[in-house]
Amino acid sequence: MTKKVLSQLLLVAFIFAFSLDAEAQKKKKKNKKDDKTATAVKSKPKAKPKKGAIKPYSKVVTKDMKTDDGLFKVHSKDGNYLFEIPNKLMNREMLMVTRIAKTASGIGFGGGKTNTQVLRWERKNKKVLLRVVSHQVVADTILPVHEAVVNSNFEPVLYSFPIKAFNKDTTAVVVDATKLLSDDVKPMGFPQFYRTRYRATRLDKARSYIERVSSYPKNIEMRHVKTYFALKPPSNGSVGSISVEMSNSMILLPEKPMKRRYFDERVGWFARGQTDYGLDAQKSKTVTFLDRWRLEVKDEDLEKFKRGELVVPKKQIVYYIDRATPKVWRKYIKQGIEDWQVAFEAAGFKEAIIAKDPPTKEEDPDWSPEDVRYSVVRYLASPIPNANGPHVSDPRSGEILESDINWYHNVMSLLKNWFFVQTAAINPDAQTTEFKDEVMGRLIRFVSSHEVGHTLGLPHNMGSSVAYPVDSLRSASFTKKYGTAPSIMDYARFNYVAQPEDKGVALMPNIGIYDKYAISWGYRPILNKTAKEEKPILNSLILKHAGDPMYRFGHQQVGSGGPVDPSSQTEDLGDNAMKASDYGIKNLKRIMNNLEKWTTKEGETYEDMATMYGQILSQFNRYVGHVASNIGGVYEHYKAVGQKGDIYTHVNKDHQRNAVKFLNKQLFATPKWMINKDVFGKAGFSGNIERISGLQSRGLNRVLDAGRMARMIENETLNGNNAYKLTTLFYDLRQGVWSELYRGGSIDTYRRSLQRAHINRLSYLLNEAKNQRGRNEGYWKQSTVVINQSDIKAMVRGELNRLKRDLKANISKAPNTVSRYHLQDAVARIDMALDPK
Repeated sequence: MTKKVLSQLLLVAFIFAFSLDAEAQKKKKKNKKDDKTATAVKSKPKAKPKKGAIKPYSKVVTKDMKTDDGLFKVHSKDGNYLFEIPNKLMNREMLMVTRIAKTASGIGFGGGKTNTQVLRWERKNKKVLLRVVSHQVVADTILPVHEAVVNSNFEPVLYSFPIKAFNKDTTAVVVDATKLLSDDVKPMGFPQFYRTRYRATRLDKARSYIERVSSYPKNIEMRHVKTYFALKPPSNGSVGSISVEMSNSMILLPEKPMKRRYFDERVGWFARGQTDYGLDAQKSKTVTFLDRWRLEVKDEDLEKFKRGELVVPKKQIVYYIDRATPKVWRKYIKQGIEDWQVAFEAAGFKEAIIAKDPPTKEEDPDWSPEDVRYSVVRYLASPIPNANGPHVSDPRSGEILESDINWYHNVMSLLKNWFFVQTAAINPDAQTTEFKDEVMGRLIRFVSSHEVGHTLGLPHNMGSSVAYPVDSLRSASFTKKYGTAPSIMDYARFNYVAQPEDKGVALMPNIGIYDKYAISWGYRPILNKTAKEEKPILNSLILKHAGDPMYRFGHQQVGSGGPVDPSSQTEDLGDNAMKASDYGIKNLKRIMNNLEKWTTKEGETYEDMATMYGQILSQFNRYVGHVASNIGGVYEHYKAVGQKGDIYTHVNKDHQRNAVKFLNKQLFATPKWMINKDVFGKAGFSGNIERISGLQSRGLNRVLDAGRMARMIENETLNGNNAYKLTTLFYDLRQGVWSELYRGGSIDTYRRSLQRAHINRLSYLLNEAKNQRGRNEGYWKQSTVVINQSDIKAMVRGELNRLKRDLKANISKAPNTVSRYHLQDAVARIDMALDPK
């Protein structure tokens, strides 16, 4: 019994021990497994962040980057650029102005705008979009049609940027903007019309790079060099490419747009338009408003302004003179700027526009002419003889935000040439090719003032100078009071009318009556009125001076045959082109007789003499153009509904015929005063016949322009015998160009060339002239001509047959062999014109 119990106890103990051992082994294995798992987990590498994932700020904007703080922060390193854009700038509108900053030779000069777009930064999920905003089509947001306008003008995306990081307090996003500038983003690069002209095929990235990106308080300036493969580059053809430096200015637009002022074509102004679908009209209508600076009355000065006292505006227009400008010319450029103060006084402001020297680098090392807060007269060391005054304005309101006048060094050569050829006959100061500083300074002041006028919003007013009777320009008292034109915005350069006996006459225009009127009309604040409510007030100001030529605006005109309106021409003076040009030619003859004396120095070359001889011919050609435009001319005097009279009226019949008489006398009769053997012997080895013949043939082609002839036919159709008829023009020209046939005499070399030019022009009109599409768009004025349907060919054919008959009748009467051969050749040329086959 005891043994049995003992055996059972031992068995239980064994099983219990076995179980404990098994459990221990199990735990041991589990622990080993857990250890292995733990080791495996511990040694597993961390997952890599996904490509393009948003990273910590410090990983994106590293300490070795250079940061430029302004409108937003620009971080850069090794040609890569990050933009840190504050959230508050999202959905704010910015103006992108694209220019060619530096050009390849042959493309022109830098500084001109090639594209202007309104942009908006917009955050979309993990991206930032740069969208193009259009202000061309609008409607008030409260109107139902606004939804249709929005749906029809979906804003395209110019570029998309993945968000790289947020700044520490998440008030800004960081994007990589490098590709925006390194890729070929067409609106920011070389303009398409240049690409087409020079057959630029694609961007060469290996020769393209970002020059710099600079951030200022209200704008970002980007410069990048683009190289394009080109099949027809304008220069350096062996390279097979074009390189240009592009400039992109991104300017923050004002949060609250300025109140507009609506445009009226009766007052010349740079303007912009919008198609407004929200107006109470049965069609879409274009609303046009002025480009102008925001000049406002300070609150504390409102009562003074209402009493008619002059006040200083809240914010003056300030122009800085480029540090690079030679000191000797600075004061004259400043005077040209501040000359406009008198015009702003007419608008109720004093000291509205001022000129300043910029701070020195020591005074303000961060001052830059590229900062949009500063308008600068930029002095450029360039051989281009020019100056221009562009401006940047808010497309929503027309507010001018900034303007840089580009002043090219060689504009002085242009001034020297003009002043010499237009005034040397009466002006001792111009009887040299090296002007005194004060003389050149006065010319610089004149050009400075003209260019500033453009930056204030005024275009050229080519209808201004016709306000003055020609003989008034010979009066010292009149010209000292009124200058050479009522507007400095005309191209009424210098007084070529005045004669040597007219002592003390003024030689150039000043800020005139029209300029004061236009600035007052565009800038005088009209208090407590909306833009729409201003319109009748502005209309009444125009009507107050309606019909007074001193207050007239005449649009600059270009077209295939010259200006349609002879009273809106460039470079002319006075109310009668024939009379003014007669005086001008008398002065050119005086200059010609003294050319060598006034243009040469002992030991120097005859280069200046040759140049000024060319200027004499060019000035004479201007006179020819001024006169020729009267033939078939149509005056354009802008009027609004309610004003009496027509806008368009044909030039008087007798005035047109007098223009042809002038050309027969001064141009087609050989201008022998131009033929100076002493000048020819020093100016060149040949080409004198071609120069004078070229003047004559160009003048003839101007007169026999298809558009001009079409207007004459229309004038006769409308006005009958009160019109100067095309058949009468043909007769008058034939009597002048071929006078030897009717009055006898030998035909000299120049006349033979002219007569061949006459046949050639008639042959062209009969056999080669093409249809011409009419245009009346801004500067462009061109008459419609359907050549095969018009009377032109029939009349030309009749004139050729008439001339052929007269030639045949006079061949036997030719005074010499050369003249006889010439007449025989003329008959053969007419036969070829009448029957080209």
